[in-house]
Amino acid sequence: MTSTAFITHRDCHLHDMGSFHPESPLRLSAISDHMIAQGLDPYFVYHDAPLATFEQLMRVHPAAHLERMKRSSPELGMVHLDPDTVMNPHTWKAALRSAGAGVLAVDLVMAGDVQNAFCAIRPPGHHCERANPMGFCFFNNIAVAASHALSAHNLSRVAVIDFDVHHGNGTEDCFKGNEQVLMASIFQHPFYPYSGADNPASNMLNVPMAAGADGEEFRMVVNDVWLPRLRQFKPEMILISAGFDAHYEDDMGSMKLLEKDYAWVTEQLKQVANEFAQGRIVSMLEGGYSLSALARSVAAHIRVLADL
Repeated sequence: MTSTAFITHRDCHLHDMGSFHPESPLRLSAISDHMIAQGLDPYFVYHDAPLATFEQLMRVHPAAHLERMKRSSPELGMVHLDPDTVMNPHTWKAALRSAGAGVLAVDLVMAGDVQNAFCAIRPPGHHCERANPMGFCFFNNIAVAASHALSAHNLSRVAVIDFDVHHGNGTEDCFKGNEQVLMASIFQHPFYPYSGADNPASNMLNVPMAAGADGEEFRMVVNDVWLPRLRQFKPEMILISAGFDAHYEDDMGSMKLLEKDYAWVTEQLKQVANEFAQGRIVSMLEGGYSLSALARSVAAHIRVLADL
């Protein structure tokens, strides 16, 4: 059995918010080109992401949000939902594919077809709140996947891990107070979206980090804060909001993580998944805007997932 699924879709390349926008189609090309150059591509089983259904999305988002997104989708040109979050004629489908990728990943892992899965998708999702698109995000992909694991597969406890440089405010909005979900995150603070540090709900393990924080500080947080709480929670599946913009080469933020830090944290999460969750992990791409650093970091992450 190939242990790791790689889920993506050509529609995710067609969503384009303009030539100067950092959340660019080139991000997915950089990942796939690097995988081929490194000889990694034969080790994964590839799947096309399906379109998420309204039923799957409505576990997280109200119908009014879905209707607003559909109604906002332009036939030509671009529509700005906020200064950073832009729809072109392909965005609606790409957003449905990105959410659908997580649903398929959960299904494949729960069926035992693969041990774990990585979703190379865009637009990302972790800033999208229940009823508010923002921060390049239209649907909350990781929340849709986690809700699918709970609802369709009757899991009792899922953990969402978020190591993007930006706080996953949308995921927190979707799951705060939901005791079936433990969210553990690090993020640069103070920094966009300027949330997460004040009085989070008891199931939110938010760890703000100062600009300039490096791999050593990150590892201390994982060892001292995340891992004890994860083992206490005993998740039945781990979902990862895999943002790679805390890399030292990524000028979107000011943290100093390296590829080896992403590989290391993936190893720690795999260990917890093996202890409590039959190894079940679903990882979904969030940020990462320096193309070379993104490609190298994703490769480091998925090498560990696939035991390469």
